[in-house]
Amino acid sequence: MIKKIFYNSSLPRSGSTLIQNILGQNPEIHTTPTSGLFEMLTSLRVFYTDAQDFKSQDAKQMEMGFKGLLKGAIYGFHQPLTNKPYVIDKSRGWGMEYEFINQYDPNPKVICMIRDLRAIYCSLEKKYRNNPLTENHIANWQNLQGTTTDKRIQVWSNNAPIGSSIDRLYQVLIQGLHKNILFIKFEDLCRQPDTELAKIYEYLGLKEFKHNFNNIKQITHEDDKQFGIFGDHKIRQKLAPVKEDWEEVLGPNACKMITDGYPWFYNDFGYKI
Repeated sequence: MIKKIFYNSSLPRSGSTLIQNILGQNPEIHTTPTSGLFEMLTSLRVFYTDAQDFKSQDAKQMEMGFKGLLKGAIYGFHQPLTNKPYVIDKSRGWGMEYEFINQYDPNPKVICMIRDLRAIYCSLEKKYRNNPLTENHIANWQNLQGTTTDKRIQVWSNNAPIGSSIDRLYQVLIQGLHKNILFIKFEDLCRQPDTELAKIYEYLGLKEFKHNFNNIKQITHEDDKQFGIFGDHKIRQKLAPVKEDWEEVLGPNACKMITDGYPWFYNDFGYKI
């Protein structure tokens, strides 16, 4: 019987798959790969809002029924998939929809992995360069879009999943939803995993578990072909700090463009420029 569902709403390339597989070592926690439940539940909201059959009935009763449907859907989906009491469902959209979740599952707990944006864009650029045989439709020489590292950053910043995820995070801060969300820096997780895991367990209200950071087995699996070269969900088995090589890969001009373009991120999360 599932007691509680928690939510992982992290930035891309920030360790969201990694933290799922670490937490999944706990025999009481079931963790998911990227979940389709976010899109499913928000699609139900559209139908509920627009359907004449619901509009023609008592609004208060319909709202109560819709909340019950949403909770029943997400808990009912996971119930036959695990016998563990806790579930962490992963989707980038959960954080911005905190108030939506709160309507059907009060006081939700949302974990958000973040990472220096220069490192995130650096990771994308590496994937791009390391796959020369794959056409990713990023560099367009006819209109000169995506033809340089700087221009590829502009393309990624204005498209999913990077652009949309950063916009969602920005809106979370504007609405003050960040006060209810636990942010974990990827860099801190790699340097001091015990400390960061203790924060997570305290936030979730669960008993701490002794994790093995030297042998992290992959328990969540996704068909990365569905996401292209930028959707690599394979994890490192041993947790260790990652080299900060963004200036070497992106160049100083692109790094400055990133920090100048997202001053709120660097100010609010205390990343050094």
